[in-house]
Amino acid sequence: MARQSISFTNPNDEWLKAQVDSQEYSSKSELINDLIRQARKAQAQIDWIKAKLEQAEKSGFTKDSKEEIRHLAKKTN
Repeated sequence: MARQSISFTNPNDEWLKAQVDSQEYSSKSELINDLIRQARKAQAQIDWIKAKLEQAEKSGFTKDSKEEIRHLAKKTN
């Protein structure tokens, strides 16, 4: 595992300490790793949405009705 040295502002450090003190996490490292995992997951979701929007924009306009679009969306999920 890679080791890093990072600095925190006082409010952020106090928040990290409070999370560890509440026994939500066993260490600041565990908490930071969890926050990074959450950020990576959120970024993956954002990337997926962006790709779908770009795909939709490139596909052009449709003459399908709302019901047809809704049916197709449910079918592809």
